[in-house]
Amino acid sequence: MAKRGVHIRIQGLTHRYSARSPVTFDRVAIEAQPGEALAIIGRSGCGKSTLLHIVAGLLRATDGTVHLDDTLVEGPSPRWVMMFQAPHLFPWMQVAQNVGIGLHFAHRSKEEIRNRVAETLRLVDLEDFANTNVQDLSGGQQQRVALARSLVMEPELLLLDEPFSALDAFTRAALQRDVRSIAKRLGINVVIVTHDIDEAVLVSDRALIMAGKPGRIVHDLPIDISGPRERQDPAVQETRARLMRSFEEATRSQTEASDEESSDGSVAGSDSNAHYEVAPAAESFSVTRA
Repeated sequence: MAKRGVHIRIQGLTHRYSARSPVTFDRVAIEAQPGEALAIIGRSGCGKSTLLHIVAGLLRATDGTVHLDDTLVEGPSPRWVMMFQAPHLFPWMQVAQNVGIGLHFAHRSKEEIRNRVAETLRLVDLEDFANTNVQDLSGGQQQRVALARSLVMEPELLLLDEPFSALDAFTRAALQRDVRSIAKRLGINVVIVTHDIDEAVLVSDRALIMAGKPGRIVHDLPIDISGPRERQDPAVQETRARLMRSFEEATRSQTEASDEESSDGSVAGSDSNAHYEVAPAAESFSVTRA
């Protein structure tokens, strides 16, 4: 697979679910260079998953723009794909069929589908399971199938919405390490939303801390660790401690600010129970729904 990546430019992004709803997040601005991996960390309700859905083109912003290179994101595209917490595989299909479903609906030739699926299964260490029914796989293996289904579309940007949160610690660590390794090998961008400080350190090049209601990016911290990353490494532990201090400071200050607003008679908004409609194009098979 050829190396690929994208320049991400998010400007003045604001979102609310309806005219009567509180603002979910306000004037978010993010920029990332081709091949860069970002982690967005924040407590529940700060709007980080909503932000990811807007970047994926699955939800519309109230204001502001998302550009990938010179393309304005207005809907889903095979150039940017998203993995969710559950793999959402087709249980009656074999591994290779699940991985190639997006290529099938893109009307690619049988030979191209076969070659690209085989190449991608090797990338995620599942080549020996190509003809296995996905119901017979472990949770970690199923999430690898979902990862392969995303990568087979040859995206420039991989968006991850806490896709490893339901896995055991050993499997989660292996997938975190492999996602970073694969992304760097292919040169693609990664944006991962997580509550897990360790995950942010192991996967990303920069950690963005999102806090408050409405949510805002309050810290942008580089994670400059060379070579493979293991939890027990001193550099990883030192970076984790620094990131944790910044996270606690940001969330504490935002909580204090919200308390002050509430004491003045204002109501702090939350998006946790809000209902929203996904953009109609989300049902298109141009996005690999993982």
